[in-house]
Amino acid sequence: MSHEYYRRGRNWYTAIGVLFSVMAGIVLVRQLLIWGPEFVQDFLFNGEITNEKVSMAMLAFGIFMIALGFRKHEQKR
Repeated sequence: MSHEYYRRGRNWYTAIGVLFSVMAGIVLVRQLLIWGPEFVQDFLFNGEITNEKVSMAMLAFGIFMIALGFRKHEQKR
């Protein structure tokens, strides 16, 4: 393998981002199936801290970590 080749996206940032995104997706789909879209929407926009809001924060954090994992990597010379 060449020293110029870098495996983009194959690092722990991307792995953690995928983990958080998958877990948030599972929770949101589960809540949609149990409660239905109307209740989930109410839970998202009320004033309390709910499971749905935590899942949306997890999804945002996961996407941020994936983007961080795909940034351009410059090797030190």
